Amino acid sequence: MFALLVGACAPERETLHDGRYDRGELAASLADRETPPGLLLGTFLLANKGVVDGDTIKVDGLDASLRLIGLDCEETFKSDKALRAYEIGFDEYLRNEQAKTERPVKIPTPLGMEAKHFAQEFFADVTEVRLERDHPKDLRDRYNRYLAYVFAKKQGRWVNYNVECVRAGMSPYFSKYGYSVRFHDDFVAAQAEARAAGRGIWNPALEHYRDYDLRLAWWDGRAEFVSTFQRAAASKDTMIPLTHWDALARLEEHVGDEVELLATVGDIVVGRGGAPTRVMLSRRMFSDFTLVFFDDEVFAASDIAKAKGEFVRVRGTVSKYRFKGKRSGDREQLQMVIKRPEQIRFEDAWAAAQQRFPAAPGPAPGDPTVPEPEPEPDTVTPAPEDDAVTPTQPDAPVTPSAARPSTRRWPATNHP
Repeated sequence: MFALLVGACAPERETLHDGRYDRGELAASLADRETPPGLLLGTFLLANKGVVDGDTIKVDGLDASLRLIGLDCEETFKSDKALRAYEIGFDEYLRNEQAKTERPVKIPTPLGMEAKHFAQEFFADVTEVRLERDHPKDLRDRYNRYLAYVFAKKQGRWVNYNVECVRAGMSPYFSKYGYSVRFHDDFVAAQAEARAAGRGIWNPALEHYRDYDLRLAWWDGRAEFVSTFQRAAASKDTMIPLTHWDALARLEEHVGDEVELLATVGDIVVGRGGAPTRVMLSRRMFSDFTLVFFDDEVFAASDIAKAKGEFVRVRGTVSKYRFKGKRSGDREQLQMVIKRPEQIRFEDAWAAAQQRFPAAPGPAPGDPTVPEPEPEPDTVTPAPEDDAVTPTQPDAPVTPSAARPSTRRWPATNHP
């Protein structure tokens, strides 16, 4: 994914956080020469009822929730409505839900419940977890959640839950937003092992999504597009991924210069009455980067409307626009004017995946960048930036079509 891969963290002083996030302690840990810069968030107490589902856990002391890198577990049942829809029979339930969307569904399934049970089992004897990043500049997702690997001590070793979740067949290796920088080989091997053993989502007798080959082809196509950009960007300061925390600062330094951006396409506001069309490149909520199309023919020829939600590469000159008015006040915004369609490069990974698997239903998993509803915990650490939405009902009991896997001995090979 990046030309320079960052290795696993070396052992360092562990600070257990039991309250609000201590930025001073974090700064001290990052200054430790034994710790690769920017990769360690810290060691935190697992929150009360810290397991929300297979790919969502909560810890005490962070100012936002987590998104676990490389995971996209199926959903848990959180309402009577979902249970009633499922009761008609899983295959019909899946067909009905799939008919509502052209892309892969993201719905509650018995396998989603199994993934939650697996996480509960994994963390059953754990009181503290270690959180690490994949890349020093990829800190949070669009919804302000920390991007993290979660490690728990098993048999005296720190074990990577993200990888073990894939090894258990509770999730595919989720590469929709790029391959893992640090653990790509581990994820690939874990998925191959789970698939060969017919575990979880790879067991055709269990009730889960049926289109994982299609999903993986789509995600990996996107990941290859990202990797191609990042390999080229490793030696070029003018190639900027918008996901990096310092992207806007770097763009500010390049006002008047030509740069190339990597980002996903967000909202599109088509111009009316002579107004330009604006395309938002997704970065953070309320902090996206604007592409401006004054020419409707250029906008149409660029095909960027077809790329909504997908990655694009955009080349152009960074400029500033000053807003003046009663509503907007007096402020400046970085933007890029698109004058030629060839400034936009888009490879339709979804269409390519459908061509490879034409018989598969047209599904693509719901987006794990969109926070899932979470049950109300007994105690809540104040988290003003947390974007979690509390559902009206807790998880309802569901009996999957096969017994839960037995407790396994966790390998002690993931982390020193």
